[in-house]
Amino acid sequence: MERVICLVIGYVCGLLQTGYIYGKLHGIDIRQYGSGNSGTTNALRVLGKKAGLVVFIGDAFKALIPCFLVRMFCLSRAELAGEAYLLVLYLGFGVILGHNFPFYMHFKGGKGIAATAGVLASLDWRLTLICLVLFMGAVLTTRYVSLGSILVAVVFFVVNVYFSFTGVYQLSSQAVAAEFCAVAGAVSAMAIWRHRANIKRLIAGNENKLWGKK
Repeated sequence: MERVICLVIGYVCGLLQTGYIYGKLHGIDIRQYGSGNSGTTNALRVLGKKAGLVVFIGDAFKALIPCFLVRMFCLSRAELAGEAYLLVLYLGFGVILGHNFPFYMHFKGGKGIAATAGVLASLDWRLTLICLVLFMGAVLTTRYVSLGSILVAVVFFVVNVYFSFTGVYQLSSQAVAAEFCAVAGAVSAMAIWRHRANIKRLIAGNENKLWGKK
């Protein structure tokens, strides 16, 4: 039951579409421009650096805040402590689903990378640092935001599997650890699937770069 509750709460939190709201405040529906989604990268390209920063912060914190609160609540209760990080991940996955598929926008949202950043930041600072360095390194080297996002999705899964089975998250059993890995895999798979068009363009060599020409 706790898992379902976390998913539902997360989905509701994910419905706060920062990019869509920011665009409407500036007289546009951001989904009608650029890549057609309401996420950070499209806001950056369509509305500029300030918009990109505001949208990233909004989308990241709508995941970070509830995930962190659930983590603290669960760790403070003995009966939930062994599943604290699992419940955080369920809530985070719910936020990503709400962000990517908001029902009131005909299920047309973003790609969930900023929300995923909020989720990983709520889990462990080492995971956050690894993903941040990898993302910045990939983007600064290649200028492909999509490549950095895809690499983060892969590392998110790999590091979480390692942390779950080595006791970092202090999960109560191997079964809970396996379930944690399954949900982490779903989060990563969602991010990669949402970038499927970008992957095709990367392979073809015509993906949009963060700045400059293709």
